[in-house]
Amino acid sequence: MKSDIHICSAWEEVHDRPVYTLSDECPECGADAVNSAPAPFDPEDRHGEYRRALKRRVR
Repeated sequence: MKSDIHICSAWEEVHDRPVYTLSDECPECGADAVNSAPAPFDPEDRHGEYRRALKRRVR
């Protein structure tokens, strides 16, 4: 699920602290705003296949 809260993509270079917004661009500098939520899983998870198999067996 995608978060509605975005963060300025250039906040480390332009701002003193992160700038959060609900729009697609930063209200202070006009840079693009990106999704602030972390990825739901790690694509390089070596044990993900086994974890999902165990989850299916328990159900």
